[in-house]
Amino acid sequence: MSDHGFHVHGPHDHALEHAAHSDPDSFSGQLAVITAILATVGAIFSYMGGATQSNAGLFKNDAAIRKTEAANQWAYYQSKSNKQNLSELAIELAPEARKTFYQDEAKRYKAEKAEIQTKAERLEAESVDFDKKSDQQIHEHHRWAQATTVLQISIAMAAIALLTKRKWLVYGVFGLGLAGMALGALAWLHI
Repeated sequence: MSDHGFHVHGPHDHALEHAAHSDPDSFSGQLAVITAILATVGAIFSYMGGATQSNAGLFKNDAAIRKTEAANQWAYYQSKSNKQNLSELAIELAPEARKTFYQDEAKRYKAEKAEIQTKAERLEAESVDFDKKSDQQIHEHHRWAQATTVLQISIAMAAIALLTKRKWLVYGVFGLGLAGMALGALAWLHI
């Protein structure tokens, strides 16, 4: 509208005004509500898909860290094995007065190796556990992504139905919408 109170309506303005005052039970109104619901659910599914993808990456990172820590422990274990072997060799080569010292050293290294081995095995088990958690999150991510994609197709089909005024396409909208919701439920249930 201009400053002087004179306004010319175009055909588009007339169509919008007519649609705004039309029956709320009309085809277009119902389809608009369905589309809004599908878009809202799709946005939630998309968020969940992103969250599970991020979690999968974090779990995979934790698995790699634990694997590196385990490798470090195994290297430490190997160094203690080398020292134990040298002590055992020294027992054979050392004078009698020094043999007790080297026997004690060999026993100490053997005991230290047992502790290191336990820690390394625990770290490896944690790494495997984090890998499994990552794989589970990736599976859930794929479910959320499938659900989101199906809902997006349903929304696109709703737009086509609205533009073409083909009521039979609404069955496809409902079918794909329900399929997307079912995939989202599977993701929610971790299936």
